[in-house]
Amino acid sequence: MSKSKIFFIEPDDDNIRLDRWFKRHTPDLTHGQLQKLLREGQIRIDGKKSSASYHIKAGQELRLPPMILGMLDSGISKLPLPNKKDINDIRKMTIFEDDDVLILNKPHGLAVQGGTGIKKSIDSMIDENYRLVHRLDKDTGGILLIAKNIRSSMSLAKSFRNKDTEKTYWGITIGVPKTKQGTINKSILKIGEKSVVSDDPNAKSAITNYKVIDYAKDKAAFVEMKPVTGRTHQLRVHMESIGNPLLGDRFYAPNTQKSDILHLHARKLVIPHPNKGIIEIEAPLSKEMQKTFDLFGF
Repeated sequence: MSKSKIFFIEPDDDNIRLDRWFKRHTPDLTHGQLQKLLREGQIRIDGKKSSASYHIKAGQELRLPPMILGMLDSGISKLPLPNKKDINDIRKMTIFEDDDVLILNKPHGLAVQGGTGIKKSIDSMIDENYRLVHRLDKDTGGILLIAKNIRSSMSLAKSFRNKDTEKTYWGITIGVPKTKQGTINKSILKIGEKSVVSDDPNAKSAITNYKVIDYAKDKAAFVEMKPVTGRTHQLRVHMESIGNPLLGDRFYAPNTQKSDILHLHARKLVIPHPNKGIIEIEAPLSKEMQKTFDLFGF
């Protein structure tokens, strides 16, 4: 039997009406169909019935019925249950686990959720009762937090929504930023697969703190980045905007120095545990990034 599927509202969709979300992501769904599904409670926000005019918030849990999954613009559809190889691969990625959370060190190139042309993702590899709490770009490696039950997912999503988290990323830039430490405060507008710095009224506020930890002459720099907001491709766009795109970035540095991977790594996460205490965890660099660090002497 087909089951409903849980998604989380992305930062780019923060504070828009629920019917606007469906217009963006399921353009083939008619207004009448949407209203019927809402009345029947087949679409729910944080487990509750909602209305088309409700203003959704980033991090909220959105439950969609099976009939809508095939309409999503990202091409997300029902995926097969995890097999033995997927389970073993998840175990290899695991850097922390308890009754409430699972924390992975996601490799570069592995998608978090399914989509057009994506045959394998973290979402398809984990237990069907687990829930993704946040996302990383397919090309970005590092810490990925997964909730193992509904209570934990709501608690963790709330922490991300209220910015009760501290996220630290490591990256290697092409060239060395002129200002070795600072804050990039530039609004971002998502256009198709890419994002751009923009003064457009629809652009979302985006803030990144960064610091150069080390550098190799004028060729490259080891940069620590701490996003205050969570826009799509925020760190990649912000570093490109100051003239120092990330090494291996196929979107924002396509005509510069070549590399097999995007050199961006979710290094550290500090977040309240859904039960008690604080989660503070670091993820080792991938072999590919470590090789580049060694090459530059970082």
